[in-house]
Amino acid sequence: MGDLDQLLYSISVWAPVILIAVPLHEAAHGFAALKFGDDTAKRFGRLSMNPLRHVDLFGTLIMPAMLLLASGGRFVFGWAKPVPVDFSRLRPFRAGMVLTALAGPGTNVLLAFLSALLIHAVGLLPPGMHDWALDVLFSSIQLNLVLAVFNMLPLPPLDGGRVAVGLLPTALALPLARLERFGIPILLGLLFLLPMAGIDILPWLIEPPVRLLGSAIIHLTGL
Repeated sequence: MGDLDQLLYSISVWAPVILIAVPLHEAAHGFAALKFGDDTAKRFGRLSMNPLRHVDLFGTLIMPAMLLLASGGRFVFGWAKPVPVDFSRLRPFRAGMVLTALAGPGTNVLLAFLSALLIHAVGLLPPGMHDWALDVLFSSIQLNLVLAVFNMLPLPPLDGGRVAVGLLPTALALPLARLERFGIPILLGLLFLLPMAGIDILPWLIEPPVRLLGSAIIHLTGL
């Protein structure tokens, strides 16, 4: 398979995975927030399974395309447009914050589990689709687990940061919450600047829990 053919095949594998995993992660936050009393996402039309409602030009399209090209079609990562949530309207506040934040990563773990279950049904497809379907499903497991673990890093505005703010005593939660305005620059540094300097700590933080969750899913689904 030539380089162009390989790239096009990788796009055919990763595109449906991204367009399901990333938007559903965001929609899940909106549905959870609605259950706890905040209808902001609903009013902005973000309680939708339509991926176009959640697409972020850079995070959902440009970044994954750049990573596909840079990795020769072997790796992709991205994000969607954050769903608006007014955390001050959640009742009860702390439980609402924690469960609304957990809804996104929880959805990704569920999607990874469902993808593993669907591997058992690949044999029902026409023979010519077997390899492609397996690549899609294994890519779905990989991306969803990476999204779940990455988003659970305890740094606002990531979901793990909001979970930590909701669980920690006020004396510790407030300083962590104040980090939110610096969260994106810190993340960009972790993703791009430190690796350029030869220091790449994200694999050390993400890969062990991804492997652990993947092993658990494989065991539970009988793969």
